Amino acid sequence: MTKTLAQFGENTAASHDLDLVHAARNGDLSAFEQLVRRYDRKLLRIAQHVTHNQEDSQDVVQEAFLKAFEHLGDFREESQFSTWLIRIALNQSFMKLRKRHTAKEISLDNNFESDVDMPPMEVVDWAPNPEQLYGASELRNILVNILEELRPSLRAVFVLRDIEGLSIEQTAEALTLSHAAVKARLWRARLQLRERLNKYFKQTQSTPVEFDWFRCKTEAIRHSHGLAVNQSRAT
Repeated sequence: MTKTLAQFGENTAASHDLDLVHAARNGDLSAFEQLVRRYDRKLLRIAQHVTHNQEDSQDVVQEAFLKAFEHLGDFREESQFSTWLIRIALNQSFMKLRKRHTAKEISLDNNFESDVDMPPMEVVDWAPNPEQLYGASELRNILVNILEELRPSLRAVFVLRDIEGLSIEQTAEALTLSHAAVKARLWRARLQLRERLNKYFKQTQSTPVEFDWFRCKTEAIRHSHGLAVNQSRAT
């Protein structure tokens, strides 16, 4: 029942997006402003996770909306507008990274094992779990710092799928990947995160406790960047 309602809500939002896109194409600037208000926080969260730089992420959002507006005529409506917009923001984010590093370091595919060669296994066990003594603020910092250690190609898949909650299909579309590639990269990302977290908590000699680690992880990161968005708007 809940899944059906969520799907209905998603379909309704996508339909409303199309109405706004059509209006914007016909010269209604207020329609595009509604799209900006609807997705600016989501794009900023994604850009912050990929670039790990507040100034760059703010630039990414501005550039993404500008490109989207300039190329509204290129949107073929075969996918959701939000997915198309996220793809633009990701491209801008990777461009920012290329300016900071060499193309080899942040390539999505170079020096990367074939995605389909690895089984798209689910990594369910996220142990060891954080101690209850960790405050929410400290936990968020730990998670965000560890996430930054992932290569961008893995980080992007993990952010879209596990943090933003996009489906496999939407994630594949946003990154121009096959479903198998998305599953394989997500498996790698989860595995590497778990290994880094194991190493971190072993170094700090934490004692594992029963805890819903996956839920804590995603909610903490969402909350962290939700605060960052609000703070950036206030400044």
